[in-house]
Amino acid sequence: MKWDPAKYVQFGDYRDRPFFDLTGRIHADNPRLVLDLGCGPGNLTATLTDRWPSAEVVGLDSSAEMLARAEEWSAKKPHLSFNRADIAAWTPPEEADVVLTNAALQWVPGHRDLLPGWLRALKPGAWFALQVPGNFNSPSHTLMRELAASDAWSHRLAGVLRHDDAAGDPGDYLRIMLDAGCDADAWESTYLQLLPGENPVLEWVRGAGLRPVLAALTAEEALRFEAEYSARLAEAYPPSEHGTVYPFRRTFAVARKRG
Repeated sequence: MKWDPAKYVQFGDYRDRPFFDLTGRIHADNPRLVLDLGCGPGNLTATLTDRWPSAEVVGLDSSAEMLARAEEWSAKKPHLSFNRADIAAWTPPEEADVVLTNAALQWVPGHRDLLPGWLRALKPGAWFALQVPGNFNSPSHTLMRELAASDAWSHRLAGVLRHDDAAGDPGDYLRIMLDAGCDADAWESTYLQLLPGENPVLEWVRGAGLRPVLAALTAEEALRFEAEYSARLAEAYPPSEHGTVYPFRRTFAVARKRG
């Protein structure tokens, strides 16, 4: 599945806020190595060099398109680099002081089974922070799944969309972190995004959640699917004179290894 970095950052101000809410709960003093799993286009990873100027900051992502955009940031920032890696096959290096992952683990099947091993591998005092979507039951996602499962589309899209096990609730991550010998904090937030423009929720999901569908269809099919999906979204998210309100629920968890 290819990613479009420009489309992903289209609603940057809205997509970026959970990142800073997450990193604001990481109270690491002078870390030497900071890792960002699923760094995407690198714009948020670059801010970590301002947060911890003496740290080596490394962004990891599996998308060549995203990493190509990220390299523009490494040319501007000392101590910032990016590498291509598959999170599912990744293991924390023993020298890591901070590991964070923002809006990426939902793309990794079975990531909750991987978390205990990652946390056990961290040295005492190291931090691990994650943020994942909590809105898989919102209309933007349920309408997409319902359309994909309809008679018109199921033959093309069966098995393309994951939702039941894509991400856990705050309690799931809190338990995993505590069981792994960490002090932990978990919570959820719902941001009422006020989006401008015509049918902006469609534009929003084009940047991420709709990508697997578009990747599975031909260009002509994608246009037809989007037209049907767009009509359903317009009913679920009617515009007002102020814009279109899009509730955006996110799940957060932060751990510090004891010892």
